Amino acid sequence: MISKLPRWVEYGSFLLALIAGLVNSIGLLGFKHQSISHLSGTATLIGTGIINSNFVDIFHLTFVVLSFLVGSVISGYFLHSGSLKLGNNYSGLLSLEALLLFGSIYFLSKDSVNGHYLASAACGLQNALATKYSGAIIRTTHVTGIFTDIGIMVGAKLRGKQFDQRKALLFLLIIIGFIVGGTLGAYLFSMLKFNALVIPASICLLLALSYSIYNAKFSR
Repeated sequence: MISKLPRWVEYGSFLLALIAGLVNSIGLLGFKHQSISHLSGTATLIGTGIINSNFVDIFHLTFVVLSFLVGSVISGYFLHSGSLKLGNNYSGLLSLEALLLFGSIYFLSKDSVNGHYLASAACGLQNALATKYSGAIIRTTHVTGIFTDIGIMVGAKLRGKQFDQRKALLFLLIIIGFIVGGTLGAYLFSMLKFNALVIPASICLLLALSYSIYNAKFSR
């Protein structure tokens, strides 16, 4: 049950959602107004590109999708459990996400689309860091499912079922983190352009270090 999980779960989820909001807002403002942290809009643009015969954009967007998939595959390979568990390779994966974001800054500063692909891979990697517990799958790079789960919980409450307040708090923190990240991303992009990605990359490294320390302390 979620009540048995450590409190840092909420803090970590908030920060991961903050990272995703930052990256996505920078993507929307700088990557031809396309989303980076999720693929719904990208898939739609591929479909419209087919109708409009815009094959250059189709090629580019397809590689964005494939890059997201590659990031997810990397997480899937190194994570041996779908549930929150000490000993999983969270620190290494978060460090890799940071490296991908730093790499995207390098390429974007040279007007190379490779920067788009690295940023998408970073988000795919993070999105695959899903934690399954208490009947929910928590993802931090988009909030559609989070709003859906909240709606389901409220509907169940109206039927008289018990309302899991801690799960609702976790969902709320993810939503707030994503929105705050979007706000910060827009502000930082206006001043730093693509160098603003240094902020989410640095947060990834901080989370990786924090988890390593926590894991070393409590897994003995």
